[in-house]
Amino acid sequence: MLSNADPCKISQHFNKELLLNTPTFCLCGSGIEYAQCCGPFHSGEKKPVTAEALMRSRFTAYALHNAGYLQDTWDATVRPELIDFSKEKVDWQRLEIGNTKKGGAKDAKGVVEFKAYYLEDGEEYVMTEISQFIKRAGGWFYLDGLVKSIGKVGLQTNLGKNAPCSCGSGKKFKRCCGAE
Repeated sequence: MLSNADPCKISQHFNKELLLNTPTFCLCGSGIEYAQCCGPFHSGEKKPVTAEALMRSRFTAYALHNAGYLQDTWDATVRPELIDFSKEKVDWQRLEIGNTKKGGAKDAKGVVEFKAYYLEDGEEYVMTEISQFIKRAGGWFYLDGLVKSIGKVGLQTNLGKNAPCSCGSGKKFKRCCGAE
């Protein structure tokens, strides 16, 4: 039956089948389908129980331009009035979680260090940030973040002791954890 069919129609049929049967993995890097990962957070069906889960869901919301979710999960004391994606020129690709400090289900505060990868003008970049979270009324909220570095993927950069300290103090490594 397929041997007499138009090759273009066969290709379209298989591509459609592939799309229908391929799970859509969440952009947060969990390896889980969006519908079982960040989707329930974005729809309000569930709340993240850890700071890391909130970080992952906020990254995915940012990539999907879900300003409502970002506003809802930003601590009210520092929440911006408006999130405007109209000038956004990057395509967020994936997230890698690095170190986490506290931020568990029983904690009141948490810190998450992550790398967010994105495309801009066809080039891949990575941004490394340390974000702080706080739990209020049983829910996690984003408090603030410190961007440690932004650069093209694949370029060798060696900032050495002049690099920002990974502890999040905002000091240079040589004046903080690297001080002898």
